[in-house]
Amino acid sequence: MTERQAVLTFRALSALLTYPSEELCAAVPEIEEAIASEKLVPPAIASALRPLLNDLASLDLFELQERYVELFDRSRRLSLHLFEHVHGESRDRGQAMVDLAALYEKDGLELQANELPDYLPLFLEYLSTKPLGEALNLLSETAHILGALEERLVSRESPYAAVLTAIRVMAGVSLDTSTEVELPASASGDLAALDAEWEETAVTFGPGGGAMDGCSSERLQTRLRAAHRDVRSNAH
Repeated sequence: MTERQAVLTFRALSALLTYPSEELCAAVPEIEEAIASEKLVPPAIASALRPLLNDLASLDLFELQERYVELFDRSRRLSLHLFEHVHGESRDRGQAMVDLAALYEKDGLELQANELPDYLPLFLEYLSTKPLGEALNLLSETAHILGALEERLVSRESPYAAVLTAIRVMAGVSLDTSTEVELPASASGDLAALDAEWEETAVTFGPGGGAMDGCSSERLQTRLRAAHRDVRSNAH
């Protein structure tokens, strides 16, 4: 399996999670071909993408866009921004954004002015630039978030659930239904409590971080792994 093969699969799944456009709808045959030919997604899982692919190829664009906004933009529980499910409104979310943006920049991925670095399709785009093994390792660190999103989309009978399933399976992670990811209790506005809640996961990129100085995928893995621990503990 080559890096080039991984690029197309990550980008195809990334595209399926973006806001529907004429370009996306026209690209459905290429997206389907990329996923089928590279075989990073098992055939049975890939076949579950068919309802979404059919919708993108046949439904009215306005209807597709309205459904997307209703699903992903009006509910925090279905947000495609990864750190929304880790930090919520905590001040640590801003630092996490800076860290991730710095990692992207270090590896040559330039963000547009209106892009947030933790947007899942953008994260998948970034993974498409990495060696396959490293990309899958990073992807697996977000499995707790992907699994929660998958379950919530399944409960809504959304065809987008199949995309989250494909991403999770590609990372080699089984769905753990025993733990539900909950947003941090940031709605209270108690900044002191928020600081205490996330104190253990205060990982920063750049100088002063000890053995992992500088931007690195290892440092991102550390942040995601620590966040996974805290998210699981907050769910109980």
